[in-house]
Amino acid sequence: MAVMDPIADMLTRIRNANRIGMRRVRIRRNKVCLGVARVLKEEGYIADYLSIDDGPQGRIDVDLKYGPQGEKVILDVQRVSRPGRRVYTPVDQLTRVRDGLGIAVVSTNRGVLSDRQCRKQRVGGEVLCTVW
Repeated sequence: MAVMDPIADMLTRIRNANRIGMRRVRIRRNKVCLGVARVLKEEGYIADYLSIDDGPQGRIDVDLKYGPQGEKVILDVQRVSRPGRRVYTPVDQLTRVRDGLGIAVVSTNRGVLSDRQCRKQRVGGEVLCTVW
């Protein structure tokens, strides 16, 4: 079955797996989803991810992260830019998610970056999602 929005599919799989306490979730692989997984790992929201070649497209295995008593690290994931409504933001208008407690994942001409990295590199782009 064809997926019209692979980023929304990835975020929904992570959100659902996180709600029921799964340790690993399997996602269809593409460049943007790999970039989102890399940003989530760098910012400490997931434990690790692994890109696997199997079949024509491949998959990403994402290891979710939980606290010592099993508390969730990812509290909420929201898709911002959708295929029907793209949201582009210059660097000076990037807002802080939950006053800096969360991150925004932004697709730029330098790759997929977090909002903190965008401010450091002074580059804006399409806001894909917010995580906190």
